[in-house]
Amino acid sequence: MPRVVLYQPEIPPNTGNVARSCAATCTELHLIEPLGFEINDRSLKRAGLDYWPWVSLTRHRSWEAFQAHRQGFGGRLLALSRHASAPYHHLQYEPDDWLLFGRETTGLPAELLEEADQRLTIPMPGSVDRGGGVRSLNLATAVGVVLFEALRQLEMG
Repeated sequence: MPRVVLYQPEIPPNTGNVARSCAATCTELHLIEPLGFEINDRSLKRAGLDYWPWVSLTRHRSWEAFQAHRQGFGGRLLALSRHASAPYHHLQYEPDDWLLFGRETTGLPAELLEEADQRLTIPMPGSVDRGGGVRSLNLATAVGVVLFEALRQLEMG
């Protein structure tokens, strides 16, 4: 089953909504610190509703700690970024993939993108890059789009 990884998330309701999607799909959620909120934040709990007991949650103190953990399990690191060129839906997903998403305000740092096995994007006709006004999707929406495509391909959804 693919895993969802949030790199230093900043907005509690986004993380709560991602956790809810992870609970609904039995997908592991990995949070890389520092977080922009306390894990017991009221809005985080509210967005996740009463689903937190069904979330397989792992917190990592740093990027290096996460990478050490991931090395023990194998699998490709797939980084999602508006700066990538390969569309997320052109990739053939594998059950042990790690789906990496960046901060809401700044995305993933360039050095982390370099460490990824693949860099993927969600094409948006209305993006700034295509003359529109939208820079990026909401984090929870982006996770849902990519996670459900991976599950669809793997026939797990």
